[in-house]
Amino acid sequence: MIKKYMLALALSAIGFGAIAQTEVTEKEIKDHIHFLASPSMKGRFPGTKENKKTVDYLIKNFKKSGIKPYGKSFLQNFITKIRVKRGVTDTPYAKTQNVIGYIEGTDPVLKNEFIVLGAHYDHLGMGGASSKKPDTVGIHLGADDNASGTAALMEIGEMLAANKELKRSVLLIAFGAEEQGLLGSRYFTEHPVIPLVSIKLMLNMDMVGRMNAEKHLYMGGAASFDGGMELMKSLGPVVGINPIVIAYDVGGSDHVSFYKKNISVLGFHTGGHPQYHTPEDSIDLINVAGEKLVCDYIYKAIVSVANRTVPILFVPEKKN
Repeated sequence: MIKKYMLALALSAIGFGAIAQTEVTEKEIKDHIHFLASPSMKGRFPGTKENKKTVDYLIKNFKKSGIKPYGKSFLQNFITKIRVKRGVTDTPYAKTQNVIGYIEGTDPVLKNEFIVLGAHYDHLGMGGASSKKPDTVGIHLGADDNASGTAALMEIGEMLAANKELKRSVLLIAFGAEEQGLLGSRYFTEHPVIPLVSIKLMLNMDMVGRMNAEKHLYMGGAASFDGGMELMKSLGPVVGINPIVIAYDVGGSDHVSFYKKNISVLGFHTGGHPQYHTPEDSIDLINVAGEKLVCDYIYKAIVSVANRTVPILFVPEKKN
């Protein structure tokens, strides 16, 4: 017993092998969003020291959950062109990163196929061209957009790492520079760390922190993989939400970069609101209990798809 305890301490000290929690907790969701959307993070703008702090936070939490890098590093660095606005940034280019975690599947054959779970961690900084209040220079906190999705990525990733029976492998990707034009996801799909053909489904979470009283969770792309519509509808009663399952209409977030490569996608959100892309998108408006339901729902979807014994087939939208 003492030897096992000492081994656990040693593994925990280096990050890998830490004991992952087997369920999402509201406290951890709230703690993550508090960190990411605090005024001190200044809106997590690409190329800033706050961007670097966010990246370090993601890596720390991946390691704590026992999530490994794919290869030697968690980081996929790239240079991004910034939408310049004086008073917000005068730098036309910035170095930023995608943060990539890896959970290996258990099946000797199916582990070579991947499910990707993603969310963008950046936001607008002090505002800029994409702000809905372009004349206001102030910290755009981005609690829902997209600290909520980033928190969900870490929480679901922790549960997936604790699940020792996933047949297919999972990549967890926190994308940089989404607000600059889906640049992190586009960079990944142009410079993939695994063959794109091995990615069977990409699930993306962008603004999942404002579930309404009707417990709606919206998703586009459910018909882009065989059986997707039926699966996503069936999971609603299990979790206790009312999913709005849309066949295609894949939207405008990072999953679009994958869909353009003929990869099946699901894009999740809990709906728009007046605080979108303004300094008022703050944590006090987050429905933490609702986000926990979102995490539970997406986790169940990933486990179901990852453990399918039959192939996962891309189904393109039929154009009239």
